[in-house]
Amino acid sequence: MTREYLQGTQIEIIRQVERGKIKHILFDFDGTISLLREGWQAIMAPVCVEMICGDTQPTDAIREEVNVMIDETTGIQTIFQMQRLQEMVRSHGFVPESEIRTPEEYKEVYNDRLMVPVRERLAAIEKGERTRESFTVKGSLHFLELLSRLDVTMYVFSGTDREDVRNEAACLGVASHFNEIWGALPSVEEYSKEKIIREIISQHKLEGPQVLAIGDGPVELQNVRDAGGIALGIASDEVKGEGWDEAKRVRLMKAGADILVPDFKEADKVVEYLFP
Repeated sequence: MTREYLQGTQIEIIRQVERGKIKHILFDFDGTISLLREGWQAIMAPVCVEMICGDTQPTDAIREEVNVMIDETTGIQTIFQMQRLQEMVRSHGFVPESEIRTPEEYKEVYNDRLMVPVRERLAAIEKGERTRESFTVKGSLHFLELLSRLDVTMYVFSGTDREDVRNEAACLGVASHFNEIWGALPSVEEYSKEKIIREIISQHKLEGPQVLAIGDGPVELQNVRDAGGIALGIASDEVKGEGWDEAKRVRLMKAGADILVPDFKEADKVVEYLFP
């Protein structure tokens, strides 16, 4: 299939959208703006395999099953991923029923391991050893600056715990751009990306093209597309912080992305396109 780009750019147009009406913008955080949690998949996958297999030797099939689950659930709240993990542990039957943990306990194991590199990165910024730019997707800080000059309201809606995402947004110097920073709460009934989208549309009496979701996970893009909004997918190589991640690009296309970019290096042109 031939890719169609906005002339002279790497902005890929999957389908034409009604432009110029956007009033509310919902950002995913990790992998869309922040790279503080880059590599989380490589931490979650071994945790899942370990919990599924117990004392049994892991197989390639189990590792692949875990990788597929993580791919499909990128952007969703961590607790939902851990609910899936619990189902996988039970279905494989390697761990006695009495030793199967709760989703909250699995999440605690994963978070404890993930926060080791995250805290090291935050400390490096605070000490001046690393810049904020080195832990953000290329051009994202400039993109937020450009949007903040427009008549739009911006939010973060993240699958990461609320306290953590607010702390990390503040450390990266982007918190002030957002009207609200939402993240996961202890009760799954209190918060979901789908719930936030519905509430914003209802509260502000919005039509579909007045809402834009920007993210690197299929969940938020699918949710906003289902609500009639515009979906901008960020298919970035998180290790480099820029350039196309082809596997991510394919996932975001399947989720219904209207527009795809590898990063925000062409922020000015993205804004010109969305706000003609």
